[in-house]
Amino acid sequence: MSDVVSADLKLLALDAEDLEVLSAHVQDAVLMVGDIHWRAAEKRVIVAMNRYAWERATTPDAPGERRRTALRIDRVTSVKAQGIRPDHPAVVLDLLALRWLDGTAPAGTVELVFAGGATLRIAVECLEATLTDLGAAWATEHCPCHEG
Repeated sequence: MSDVVSADLKLLALDAEDLEVLSAHVQDAVLMVGDIHWRAAEKRVIVAMNRYAWERATTPDAPGERRRTALRIDRVTSVKAQGIRPDHPAVVLDLLALRWLDGTAPAGTVELVFAGGATLRIAVECLEATLTDLGAAWATEHCPCHEG
């Protein structure tokens, strides 16, 4: 019998509950500041990252996988960063979570929370976010762990 090959993720978030699913998939993703792209004319933010494939993790001792993935957030009205310097594009960020901060419905803010206290707040007319794997996975011996 042949090995099962995992399908690439293609997820859509249209509400806070959907965003929680995306957040679970991007927990412990790593990216560089230069991987964050705000296309103001398109009202879009694109964040390329190397996500840890938690859905493929079997045991803490087994090799894990990382995948190149893109988070796209549409209908963006503004972007505010704290602890992130666009003039330092090679700085590595560890993504911990995505959060929905309510505004005046249907508008609100998607907050990207990074290790070390950095945040990216993306104000949107309404929530429309996609998470898409971009290619093949590669093995990693390091499984992210959290003390707690």
